[in-house]
Amino acid sequence: MKIAQVAPLYESVPPRLYGGTERIVSYLTEELVKLGHDVTLFASGDSMTSAELVPCVPTALRLNRAVRDPIPYFMLMLDRLCRVAEKFDVIHFHIDQLQFPLFRPIAGRTLTTLHGRQDSPDLMALYAGFPEMPLISISNAQRAPIPNANFAATVLHGLPIDLLRPAINPRGGYLAFLGRISPEKGLDRAIALASTFGIPLKIAAKVDKADEAYFRETIEPLLDRPGIEFIGEINERAKSAFLGEALALLFPIDWPEPFGLVMIEAMACGTPVLAFRNGSVPEIIEDGVTGYIVSTMDEAMSALPKVIRLDRRAVRRRFEERFTAARMARDYVNVYRALVRGQSTKAGTSLEFLLPPAHMLPGAGRHAD
Repeated sequence: MKIAQVAPLYESVPPRLYGGTERIVSYLTEELVKLGHDVTLFASGDSMTSAELVPCVPTALRLNRAVRDPIPYFMLMLDRLCRVAEKFDVIHFHIDQLQFPLFRPIAGRTLTTLHGRQDSPDLMALYAGFPEMPLISISNAQRAPIPNANFAATVLHGLPIDLLRPAINPRGGYLAFLGRISPEKGLDRAIALASTFGIPLKIAAKVDKADEAYFRETIEPLLDRPGIEFIGEINERAKSAFLGEALALLFPIDWPEPFGLVMIEAMACGTPVLAFRNGSVPEIIEDGVTGYIVSTMDEAMSALPKVIRLDRRAVRRRFEERFTAARMARDYVNVYRALVRGQSTKAGTSLEFLLPPAHMLPGAGRHAD
């Protein structure tokens, strides 16, 4: 099949540091190429891929201080894609819902993976207004606020099987927190847990501009406690050692997490997870096998010693059985094929009537093909 993958432009594919969506787009794209599909990736120009790359901005927008509003660059990317849409069997979007109005005429050849939370009341009106657009949820829990949206399937994320190495006998003697620092991520809970047990806690996390005040006022004063070490943002290469040498990953979230990529990253390293029962957590963690799921701090205190004692080989084995990128790609291919079969019974619909003549288009002659 000829497949277009449309990535966010905020980070490169894969991202240099933090960037869960772009990382998943990269893993999926590479696996689809391995399966023999003709894949084109629409992304920032500093992306690296074995697919055909269509660079839509020179570098990731987050790295360009001159960029204040990302929307114009997404509009330009969608315009460019619109001009070559007919060459693809399936166009797979990872950019929320920006494409809905323009690509509605060929909705049946598109797929939109929802990577973020869906509990904003405004989204119900949006999905009701665009009922033709097929959607992918990344957990069943993500669907709860919008149960009547046009979901084609739930496809759980996956990682390349050899991306992170398991550490069966960790030597670090610490607990790990990995991700983003914000109120809903529960770092204050993680610090309280580690301090109560006198176990060191290493924090590898980024602080977005929107959360700088929270970090200064709530988290920074807690970093002076004995055994608490703030490392900052780490790259992909550092994750194996950081997660693998940890006794356990703490995932004390307080929000409807759509997936929680760090949980399966820890599992790939053989590291069990102590997680709070929110969002996707019960779909990812198997209680008593890959971690423990709790609802309160008291439960977390009781569960932490049990988490540390779990069989790390079993944790890694469940990762290999459930959360590889190869499995994720196969699941998506099944959805793509269903879309193509559905379209084969309908008259072809084109975007051409939405566009001016080719010679009037800006940048004519510089198409992706």
